[in-house]
Amino acid sequence: MDRGNARWVLPLCWTAVLLDGFDLVVLGTVLPVMLDERVWGLTPASASLVSTVGLLGMMVGALVIGTVTDLVGRRRVLLLSVTCFSLFTALCALAPSIVVFGLLRFLAGLGLGGCLPTAITLVTEFARGGRSSSATTTIMTGYHVGAVLTALLGLLLIPVVGWRMMFVAGALPALVLVPLMWRYLPESRVFRATADSAAKPASVRENIATLFRGGMAVSTVAFWVASFLGLILVYGLNTWLPEIMRAAGYPLGASLGLLLTLNVGAVLGLVVAGGVADRAGVKRSTVVWFAAAAVMLALLSVRLPAVGLYGAVLMAGFFVFSAQVLVYAFVGRAYPVAARATGLGWTTGVGRIGAITGPLLGGALLTAGIAYPWGFYVFGAISALGAVAIAVAARPAARAEVVEEPTATASERLA
Repeated sequence: MDRGNARWVLPLCWTAVLLDGFDLVVLGTVLPVMLDERVWGLTPASASLVSTVGLLGMMVGALVIGTVTDLVGRRRVLLLSVTCFSLFTALCALAPSIVVFGLLRFLAGLGLGGCLPTAITLVTEFARGGRSSSATTTIMTGYHVGAVLTALLGLLLIPVVGWRMMFVAGALPALVLVPLMWRYLPESRVFRATADSAAKPASVRENIATLFRGGMAVSTVAFWVASFLGLILVYGLNTWLPEIMRAAGYPLGASLGLLLTLNVGAVLGLVVAGGVADRAGVKRSTVVWFAAAAVMLALLSVRLPAVGLYGAVLMAGFFVFSAQVLVYAFVGRAYPVAARATGLGWTTGVGRIGAITGPLLGGALLTAGIAYPWGFYVFGAISALGAVAIAVAARPAARAEVVEEPTATASERLA
């Protein structure tokens, strides 16, 4: 593989993560139409089950594929993941029943779950020295761009050609992306060096065990807890913020505007957070980001004038979403090369449990009639616990690398 192809790593991985972001909102985009049309006799309960099945697939994919990545290579696994989720997403358009549809969502979730940790690992290992946090937050902007584009695409496509074409549209980019990845995406130099050394794990079991060796056991659990808590916030707020604000007495239009503001804040936070973490230290920055998110979420429990409210929601998005991504940046620097993708895979996989829990928690608070203001106190407390979890993790520099990573040549750094 031509080493000059290193300049393709960031754009190709960013595009892969953009397609991952498509999946974040595509089901929410098509489900209202499917429920209205009573497709396959779909009910809110069965729709929730399908959504959960997809998230379970993503959890399994992150745990299994993330671990395998450290054994067979980043490039090969990313190609497989993108091909897998694109194929099964396209087949969703042909599903004849709710059972087949759910199965296809699970299988697509396997590829989606493996895509994120593998893409982050590859970008981290091609980042210029001292800029791995910026690389991680940059690639995650693709996730939110994909989510926004999918929502806009739904407005254009569904009224004209129906909900099934949304899944076709989500799969079509792979017809261009996969050949480009096959041609231009290089394998990580540090992975190649590890694969040729005695540091390469002999088995999946040994690789998982690495996460708990060398004084990393406490940090590993801390990363899992922080990712779980962070994704409770991400999915809980994205699912229920409009309804919580309606419960507070705001009109629906204003509530949807606040959701958009939340996600605009998310993109701004990602742009800023990586650079701050590279300069001030990823551990310190992640703790500060979770703590600031806790303050902003608690502030939303107070009735504010319109400008103050939108400002508080913008800042909540600024800190909440990038705090979660900074956890990934921290993990990417905490483990030796031989276990880096495994560490990211298990952190994102366990975090998917939070993705399932967040909407359930928000729904329970609304059902109990206490979503406003107590929902924001609960979310704020969850963010504060995230700060505590990261605070007990070891600093990346406090542990010697198991494998010495060779300095990348100029042609192997990201342009």
